[in-house]
Amino acid sequence: MPADAKRRLRRALGLSLLFAPAALFLASPGRSQAPGRAVRLGYLDSGWPGPEAQLLLDSFRRGLRDLGYKEGSNLSLEYRWAEGRYGRLPALARELAEKKPDLIVAAEAQAARAARQAAPDLPIVVVAAADPVGFGLIKSLARPGRNLTGLANVGPELTAKHLELLKETAPAVTRVAVLWNAANPIEVRLWRGRQTAAQALGLELISIEVRSPEDIARELGSMLEQKPQALHLYAEPVLHGRRNEIVAFAEKQRLPLVSDAADVTVAGGLMSYGVYLPALYHRAARFVARILRGGNASDLPVEQPSRFELVVNLRTARTLGLAIPPSILVLADRVIE
Repeated sequence: MPADAKRRLRRALGLSLLFAPAALFLASPGRSQAPGRAVRLGYLDSGWPGPEAQLLLDSFRRGLRDLGYKEGSNLSLEYRWAEGRYGRLPALARELAEKKPDLIVAAEAQAARAARQAAPDLPIVVVAAADPVGFGLIKSLARPGRNLTGLANVGPELTAKHLELLKETAPAVTRVAVLWNAANPIEVRLWRGRQTAAQALGLELISIEVRSPEDIARELGSMLEQKPQALHLYAEPVLHGRRNEIVAFAEKQRLPLVSDAADVTVAGGLMSYGVYLPALYHRAARFVARILRGGNASDLPVEQPSRFELVVNLRTARTLGLAIPPSILVLADRVIE
């Protein structure tokens, strides 16, 4: 199918891009930094420094190279990883601040908040902040203020799409277990959004709350007493770091697993629909360069995602005895045979 026809069909079926990119950056006063002069960046992430994270950082570094900043030449990066423990973020952020970087890049909202608390005078670029206004990171998308800018991720609207996809693929499903991190305030907001979407689809949600990586195996086991027919996962850092464990559980229990993370589907989940993160990391480099060359983070509009990815695992569908509807297959960006 031609690309333009596919796009039209995506819009018609309600899986179009959820947001359009924000307006182009406006010129604003601030510090000036020429590409030829060495700059120092701090990077703070709530997750793990594994292969998937390195692929995202490769996209970020490519974006910086395109703009004249090359690590090891005129750019140095200092990395800190909380490895799924949000309580570590404040201390890690302080460590970065003590290095006196030109700015701090935060992977997501929790890391951005810790960075701002540790270094209120440093500009901060967040790569993928779910609901940054509701979370209190910024005042508005157009005028973020608070010396912070970057890119937003999608909030409750996206989880509704996951449940719609699940219901279309497995119409007999009525009970869906939702694995979520109750220690993450953003996840609390997403849980409310899931409940609203589930009611509209006639689904009953089973809340499976965790607060640390160690909770996951125990809570998944106890969930079986409630006889779920499917599993939903929003892959925030704590849960995403244990995705292989979660996928293996879903496979063993023959539960369709839907999520926002493509690598969950690649690992064996049924399907995923979410923001294409490499594009956000590549785009984040433009915010960094804009600030280094004189832009004021407070005045740079926060952009919303414009590229999404639908991934379907046909191998998993066959194992579960499910037939993926043609209306979903034709929209898929990737199909795992």
